[in-house]
Amino acid sequence: MRYLAHAKQTMALERIPQIAAEFAQRFGRSAGGLVSGYRSEDAQTIVVALGSVLGTLKDTIDELRADGVKIGVLGIHSFRPFPLAAVRAALQGARRVVVVEKSFSVGLGGVVSTDVRLALSGLQPHCYTVVAGLGGRAITKASLHRTLREAIADKLPPLTFMDLDWRIVNRQLEREAQVRRSGPVAENLLRDVGTVASKVS
Repeated sequence: MRYLAHAKQTMALERIPQIAAEFAQRFGRSAGGLVSGYRSEDAQTIVVALGSVLGTLKDTIDELRADGVKIGVLGIHSFRPFPLAAVRAALQGARRVVVVEKSFSVGLGGVVSTDVRLALSGLQPHCYTVVAGLGGRAITKASLHRTLREAIADKLPPLTFMDLDWRIVNRQLEREAQVRRSGPVAENLLRDVGTVASKVS
């Protein structure tokens, strides 16, 4: 049963583009397919993302393009099955790849980034993972501008948590280093930002 589930997912890699083409022919607009590129044909830097952040990214890329930056976006529309071949084909000419994602695997890094790196196996672009929107935080153009310019200058760490308040994080890490015990981490963090836990509904 597990193999059959895998086999059907693999078959979907062929069916999704076919259905997307039929949709486009019938309705005159794209339904996504496996992946879609935006201003990525000559891009030296390609930002990979999926979901709602793509709209904000496209606006940011338009502004960076207006400044002469060769940057584009690759939107992934099928996460499972993951379109390894399509992602590889879209990214193989890029000097650097920046994956912006809202989820990460604790203790490892980005969930989408792991699959993107697998697709890029044997290729040598600079790869960056940017985890954004943690806790429902808005992903703004200003933050994307700052982060992407650091990536373009190759000054971005391989794993970045965008807009994370490091003062609060470091304060909690210092507390834990002094007292080796489990405790009310969330309550401590709420106190650090000036919110009393009992007032949170």
